Amino acid sequence: MENFQKNLKKYADLIVEMGVNVTPGHTVVLQISTEQTELAHLIVEKAYEKGAAEVLVQWSDDFLTKQKLLHADEDRLTEIPEYVTKQADYWLEKGASRISVVSSNPNNLAGVDGKRIGASQKAMGKAMMKVRQATQANKVSWIVVAAASPAWAKLVFPDLPENEQVPALWEEIFKTTRVTEEDPIAAWVDHEATLVSKAKILNDYQFDALHYTAPGTDLTIGLPKNHLWEAAGSINARGEKFIANMPTEEVFTAPDSRRIDGVVSSTKPLSYGGNTLLNMKFTFKDGKVVDYSAEQGQEVLKELLAIDEGAKSLGEVALVPDPSPISQSGITFYNTLFDENASNHLALGSAYAFNIQGGTEMSEEELIAAGLNRSHTHVDFMIGSSEMNIDGITKDGKVVPIFRNGDWA
Repeated sequence: MENFQKNLKKYADLIVEMGVNVTPGHTVVLQISTEQTELAHLIVEKAYEKGAAEVLVQWSDDFLTKQKLLHADEDRLTEIPEYVTKQADYWLEKGASRISVVSSNPNNLAGVDGKRIGASQKAMGKAMMKVRQATQANKVSWIVVAAASPAWAKLVFPDLPENEQVPALWEEIFKTTRVTEEDPIAAWVDHEATLVSKAKILNDYQFDALHYTAPGTDLTIGLPKNHLWEAAGSINARGEKFIANMPTEEVFTAPDSRRIDGVVSSTKPLSYGGNTLLNMKFTFKDGKVVDYSAEQGQEVLKELLAIDEGAKSLGEVALVPDPSPISQSGITFYNTLFDENASNHLALGSAYAFNIQGGTEMSEEELIAAGLNRSHTHVDFMIGSSEMNIDGITKDGKVVPIFRNGDWA
């Protein structure tokens, strides 16, 4: 790719400077694949240049992950060693900023027993619960970004010659994260302002519920009192600004997990647990999934919903117009970071505490009382299309169009 090295460095700089906003004294945790050494080195170098006190790198490897899930003794999947939780405690003690770089093959764990995947994810979810709670309350800075890998690129661009697949995926990553702009940081400032303006309109309405209609979907989702719609930028407990996802096209809030009723159908593939789930359908009653199906990945979906009671309800509602750049690219990325930014989406599992006024200072019990779902998991799935309409319902029953034919009304 022309200018690849230049763009990769701009990408690393953007992640460090605007993503998690590294300043002197910070601890940074970088979670990244062994296939992405070059990007890892650039991120580490930039973080230290910005004054990081330490950069801790956690390497992952698709092959090793699959081998463990296939062959390890079951007790080694379900009993997380003490050093893992102590490490997580250290991150929280230092207020560590976390950079997660996703690049795995979406089908890496195809063929692995869904029960083993579910048991492993449930155990790790419990072990990392404090980190998840801190992240979902914006106590610390965090960001999820992507990097192109051969296996992932092959799935996204199967019709391209093999030597063109990875460059094509990198090109989309750079484009959607605004790295190809002359000044990516200035471009992100402008983009953030646009999203924040939409969030402000929704916050001013303080709708009591949202009503979604589309082919295969007729769903009403209650919203908690004093809910907050958020957009790209966030503030951590130290008062430092960060951006949690690059790319991002969404505005989002927390639902009232006790007031969700109706049917909703997915519109894009979901990559979860190393498997691709297709054409999911959920029926909700009084806030819980009471029926579900998937044309592909039914067993994996079953294990996801069985993680805990919170996995059977919703923790996020997010609005993304169908004309968004990622949607209009026509590309299915088989990666939630991208596909959720092409589509309205919901999330099974835990809600973000910052999506309700005063939520970051509430106890778990207070969050539950306010209607926010609590869980060891949080999994987004896409439901939007050019045929989706969404109405906001006020407390006095007034109906206000929010989306018509997949776009802002």
